[in-house]
Amino acid sequence: MNRRRPDDHTPWCGRDHRCGLGEHRSPEIVVDIPGHARAVLVRVRTAAGREHAEVRVRVALAAGELSARRQLVGLLGDVRQAVTRAAIAARPRPRRAAR
Repeated sequence: MNRRRPDDHTPWCGRDHRCGLGEHRSPEIVVDIPGHARAVLVRVRTAAGREHAEVRVRVALAAGELSARRQLVGLLGDVRQAVTRAAIAARPRPRRAAR
């Protein structure tokens, strides 16, 4: 559990113009495949103390409508799987009963 006060800086905090309005934001982590795709990840702590990952993804789509739609369906499935996997990993596990 995160026991820091929401207004305390964290080791990952950018400590610059990114912090404001009660939020703390990390520097951007960028994955760039020039001409094809780009993903940007930022870690955020809200004023309430809750932490989140903010992810933006940009992918070049095929010129043809059908191919572009197929890409979008595949991308949506992959994003859904990644979000689900991250949400499950964050869920607390039940404690085992003492024997």
